[in-house]
Amino acid sequence: MPSIKRPLPQLILLAWLLFLPLPIQAQQVLSDQELVEALRNGGYNLNFRHEATDWSQQDVVRQKDDWLSCDGTRIRQLSEEGRQRAKSTGEAMRRLGIPVGEVLASPYCRAMETARHMGLGAVQASNDVINLRVAEYFGGRQAVIATARRLLALTTDPGSNRVIVAHGNVAQAATPVYPGEGEMVIFKPDGEGAFTFVGRLSPDRLVGLSQSN
Repeated sequence: MPSIKRPLPQLILLAWLLFLPLPIQAQQVLSDQELVEALRNGGYNLNFRHEATDWSQQDVVRQKDDWLSCDGTRIRQLSEEGRQRAKSTGEAMRRLGIPVGEVLASPYCRAMETARHMGLGAVQASNDVINLRVAEYFGGRQAVIATARRLLALTTDPGSNRVIVAHGNVAQAATPVYPGEGEMVIFKPDGEGAFTFVGRLSPDRLVGLSQSN
């Protein structure tokens, strides 16, 4: 089998990535009530997987930007249940008094729509957490994992949290957690380029907490 020759700059980049320290610190998992109290004080990155989708639909990406489509015959979209759950999640966070200073989302329609239905602020599209299935358009799988980790390690404005709505495959590759659809995974950035996993809340648990607090 012939050897695969890579350009020297690409080899240097791959070697550099291999020797980078993993920017994830040991788990510091909090209870549900501890999570709510902590989030009220701000300082966390709240990484959501997009809400429930219509699994009869499939992503069909043939060229750049196909993933921006909101047409269910081309790209998998939110189900009606997903839209309603996203609204309930946003309402629960407001009832719990969880401050949000910034809302970012993968440009996929299902992620942007999830963030918008949550109603927590203006939504900014971010390729830093693009679906890994189209990573080839963004420098490759390792490049997207690296940008996702850098975003999760980014500190927030004082007294607020950052909401990030993305995809399960990005979370699974970049963090210790594979979230379900609509699930919130909470990370604490340390200000030095790393982050700690502190807990996770499903949509139902979050709504339940908002009704009992």
